[in-house]
Amino acid sequence: MRRLYYLTGDIESCERISNDLHHAGISDWNFRVLGKDEAGLYRRHIHSAGYRHKLDIVRDAERGGLLGIIAASVVAWYLNSNDTFGGHSSALMYIAIFGFVTLFGVWAGGMVGLATENQKIARYHDDIEAGKFLIMLDVKAGEEERLKSLMASSHPEAVFQRVGSTFVNPFKFAHSVPAR
Repeated sequence: MRRLYYLTGDIESCERISNDLHHAGISDWNFRVLGKDEAGLYRRHIHSAGYRHKLDIVRDAERGGLLGIIAASVVAWYLNSNDTFGGHSSALMYIAIFGFVTLFGVWAGGMVGLATENQKIARYHDDIEAGKFLIMLDVKAGEEERLKSLMASSHPEAVFQRVGSTFVNPFKFAHSVPAR
């Protein structure tokens, strides 16, 4: 899926866009709005962005998991090569150690992600702090042009920003922005 990013200046525009997207067959699961006025979004029944979209929890947890796999491989190799548990150690024990170290990496990465603003929305941080609303619209490739034209014709106040992907790439290294 592709993600379309739009910025708009007021919550009334977000409400009109939300209603039009619902009429166009887009469910709440395919778009979300990020802004400082979360209570206003809630009162108007506009699907706001959750922590998964605001913070880099998923990306950093994936990175932690990858580092955990590497660390778990080294630990399991070391324990096995030094015969640390004696000659009667079972494969299940090494699998448990491998799993624990890997899951610890996922947990530690997720904790780092809780402190980091999502890299995909970090470029809009100043606009959001200034009171604007970021609309993230997830569309299939075949619907992209239809929804772009709907937004352009019905909502010229919503400024198109860019097209991105919904895929979370743990290997993409971008400048991390601390969560505020």
